[in-house]
Amino acid sequence: MAAKASRLAHHTAIVTGASSGIGLAIAEAMAAAGCAVAVNYHSHAEPAQELVDRIVEQGGRAIAIQADVSKEADVVRLFDEAARAFGRIDVLVSNSGIQKDAAIADLSLDDWNTVIDINLTGQFLCAREAVRRFRAQPTSGRPARSAGVIITMSSVHETIPWAGHINYASAKGGVHMFTRTLAQEVASDGIRVNAIAPGAIKTPINRDAWESNEELTKLLRLIPYGRIGEPGDVAKAAVWLASDEADYVTGTTLYIDGGMSLYPEFRDNG
Repeated sequence: MAAKASRLAHHTAIVTGASSGIGLAIAEAMAAAGCAVAVNYHSHAEPAQELVDRIVEQGGRAIAIQADVSKEADVVRLFDEAARAFGRIDVLVSNSGIQKDAAIADLSLDDWNTVIDINLTGQFLCAREAVRRFRAQPTSGRPARSAGVIITMSSVHETIPWAGHINYASAKGGVHMFTRTLAQEVASDGIRVNAIAPGAIKTPINRDAWESNEELTKLLRLIPYGRIGEPGDVAKAAVWLASDEADYVTGTTLYIDGGMSLYPEFRDNG
C-alpha cells in the first residue's frame, strides 16, 4: 500500500470537471496515489467539497475551486488558486465536458457553441495555462522526470462517427489532433501530453444508456469485452499517464473502451 500511495508523491494536479463521474474518480485516485489535488467544478460545489473532505480525512491534500474552463479569466484564476495552495502544478487533467444532443437540422447555434467552447476551447485554455506554468517553474526539486504532464479527455467518438451528436463528436475529433499537435510542440520542454478516450462508462451523463436492463443489453452489443466501464477504469489509466511509469509516452491516445472502437458490427465479417 505504501508503494502505491507514493506513486505521485509530492505531485500536485488540477483535475477539471471533478465533481462527478470520471473527473471525480480521477481526482480521488490521484489523491490515493499521493498527489495533492485541485478539484475543479463548474456549478456543483457540494459534491466537489465532499470529495475534498473525503481526501483530507484520509490524510491527503485537496481543495475545491470553482471555474468555467471556457472562460479565460476563470482558467487563470483556477491555476492561480491551485498554485497558491500547493506551491506548484505538475499535472493537468483536462476532463471537463458536456453534451447537448440533437440532429443537425434541430441543433441550435447556442448548443453547438456551448459544446465546442467547453469540450475543445476549454482544452486549449487549460493546456495553454499549464504550459506557461510548467515552463516558469524551477526544474530543481521537481517530483517527476518530466517538466509537466497534460492529460486531455477525449472519447471513442474522436474516431467513431456519432449521428445526432455532431457537436460532441466534432469537439472530440478536435481534441485528438489538439493533443498530438501540442505534444509535438512542447516535447522539447520536457512536457508530456496524452489523451484518454473512454468508451461507454457508467456515469451520470449517460445514465439513460445503462439504467435499465433493456438499454444496457443494447449497449453491450457495442462492447466486445462484455461490460460497461467504470470510472475507476479511466482513473487508473490517468494515474499511470501522470506518473514516471509513462515517462516515454507522449502524443498518444489511450482507449479505455472494452473494444468499442474495434467496430464490433464486423465481428461476423460485417
